Amino acid sequence: MVNLTKGATKLFDHTIAVIVLLVIWEVFARLGLFVNPLFLPPFSKVLKVFGKIIVSGELWRHFLISIRRSISGFALGVSVAVPLGLAIGWCRRFGSIIYPLLMIFRNLPTLALLPLFIMFFGIGEVSKTALILWGVMWATLLNTISGVRNVDPQLIKASRSMGTKPLRLFATVILPASLPYIFAGMRISATTSILILIAAEMMGANSGLGYALFYYQSNFKTPEMYAYIIVMAFLGVTLNFVLEAVEKRLFRWRGSGN
Repeated sequence: MVNLTKGATKLFDHTIAVIVLLVIWEVFARLGLFVNPLFLPPFSKVLKVFGKIIVSGELWRHFLISIRRSISGFALGVSVAVPLGLAIGWCRRFGSIIYPLLMIFRNLPTLALLPLFIMFFGIGEVSKTALILWGVMWATLLNTISGVRNVDPQLIKASRSMGTKPLRLFATVILPASLPYIFAGMRISATTSILILIAAEMMGANSGLGYALFYYQSNFKTPEMYAYIIVMAFLGVTLNFVLEAVEKRLFRWRGSGN
């Protein structure tokens, strides 16, 4: 009951903050205070345009295309990052050999690699999916490595003292203890996948949320542009909220969670 009350209070506070922001937006844009209405139209006008792109089906088309691309890249990135992270974390020798390469690749700006991905994979869906894969795998990979290496040494020592074989030790001790770290990395990667996708679609696509945002911005249709910005913000917040709730439920035994 206490948790529900705290949750309701938190939601109420967040809602009030958003409402205040929207009221300030509307008033400043209407009166032209500190902003040019051409660049910041009233929120009521944006809301009207928002309704139009929903009814026309335009928003749903771009939304579904972006979600499909994001999920594909995210799933592939996680499928690469988790096994590789477990191997690096568990096999210290392998980790010490590959670590310098990881640091080099990790610090390469993801969007700067877009021309390279287009060169190798073309301008279609493959290059966008590959770019998302590259961008999202690092948080999951590094968190997985940290998870394996931060397992309580006493648990490992106790298991080995009972004659537990390496593979069984890994499956019954190392992997379960690493799961909270892995999921935390996946949560970061999920939101990162949206950000990378939007930027990639703005630079080279003819569909998707990023493309729509860039199109309206280029044609100075600012109400439509802000409508898509709101959709992107809502998508990111919703995704993070859902993953955080799932994480807390799965790892309730950790107390307050991440």
